[in-house]
Amino acid sequence: MNQVKDYIEKNKKRFLDELFDLIKIPSISADPAHAEDMKLTAESVKKRLEEAGAENVEICETPGYPIVYGEKIIDDKLPTVLIYGHYDVQPVDPIELWTSDPFDPIVKKTDLHPDGAIFGRGSSDDKGQMYMHVKALEIMTNTNSLPCNIKFMIEGEEEVGSTSIGWFVERNQEKLKNDIILISDTGMISNDQPSITTGLRGLSHIEVEVTGPNRDLHSGLYGGAVANPINILSKMISGLSDEDNVITIPGFYDDVIELSADERAEMAKAPFSLEAYKQALDMNDVHGEKGYSTVERATIRPSLDVNGMWGGYTGEGTKTVIASKAYAKISMRLVPGQSPSKATKQLAEHLRNLAPKSVKVEVKENRGGDAYVTPIDNNGYLAAAMALKDTFGVESIPTRSGGSIPIVALFEKELNSKSILIGFGLNSDAIHSPNEHFGLFNYYKGIETIPMFFKHFVALESK
Repeated sequence: MNQVKDYIEKNKKRFLDELFDLIKIPSISADPAHAEDMKLTAESVKKRLEEAGAENVEICETPGYPIVYGEKIIDDKLPTVLIYGHYDVQPVDPIELWTSDPFDPIVKKTDLHPDGAIFGRGSSDDKGQMYMHVKALEIMTNTNSLPCNIKFMIEGEEEVGSTSIGWFVERNQEKLKNDIILISDTGMISNDQPSITTGLRGLSHIEVEVTGPNRDLHSGLYGGAVANPINILSKMISGLSDEDNVITIPGFYDDVIELSADERAEMAKAPFSLEAYKQALDMNDVHGEKGYSTVERATIRPSLDVNGMWGGYTGEGTKTVIASKAYAKISMRLVPGQSPSKATKQLAEHLRNLAPKSVKVEVKENRGGDAYVTPIDNNGYLAAAMALKDTFGVESIPTRSGGSIPIVALFEKELNSKSILIGFGLNSDAIHSPNEHFGLFNYYKGIETIPMFFKHFVALESK
């Protein structure tokens, strides 16, 4: 391990500069205006993989944005670890809330990161965490310590639903064949307490359009006599949950796999301060489903949220109209047992049933993803736990995440592979929000830990 730490220490500035170069490219997959930036980022990832020692590196075209593939095969008889990550990032809106340019990364000190954190879009999700694996390969290659085969699959559509990844995986199963998949696109409890994510919630999301009159109307001439789509959509949304914050969609909870009291007790052992949680979010109190803790609500229970709602006039001043249409984007986080397609159809039907005859309701169903659970007796999990013990000096804790990585369930189905989610970000990193950041400690500690994972995984597989 000293060899790895020495290499990092000698190359810290270069490792940081290279990550800065990657963050500077605005690879926003949701915005077609950044199509060229997406290609440029893929080319940059390809170049860095080649410099790190990967072979057969290629930019693979897909129906959407390209996937970067690379490998280092040292012996077909040895285990193979497939690294997954993504190079696309979220939009930066609202830009006025950023304290620095999201695509001109800068290091600033924070209370949680006294040694400094990298501020920039994608610093934590997922350029910084993906790039840790590239640098770990460089270290293992240059120190002649790579103990097994390694493959990389870095995509450009994770932030828009990984639309092309299924297409690519189905057509490249032999190329992607592996013994375990290693992913760093999650977080850990704290810089003092490492953790391994063993469960992810699934995802379902829709867009709903409510139409009333055939045009915007004068609210004085028509107010009180015709349906106002914004008012009605508001009532429809309020009818999606009850006073105990239980989702009211008929049949929604039928397939939910409930955790046992013992499993919930084990989860409760993870350190968590409700007061610190509220303080960090500047809230007077928490909110959620009755009968469950804050951590449980955000990890092992399904949820429903309105992600955006609009209609009518929202500009400066007043314009007293009854809008012709109102819109909302709604997402649901799902838990093991729930089918995204079934839950989506249940939500769409419930919304239609909640609407009066005075409006028309159209629902666009978007692609979702299944929930996922990793067993903790898997060699990949055990290797990750050993690696974290090596570098942090304490035992890691298995945790469930409230987030979703839809492709993880796809990998198991198509490649028959388990995924190990060993993330180094913190919940406070503001991913998807203004001022996203990633601690320097976390970045370098990730690079240090990944070679230890390879070492322990090969040892466990050889037994």
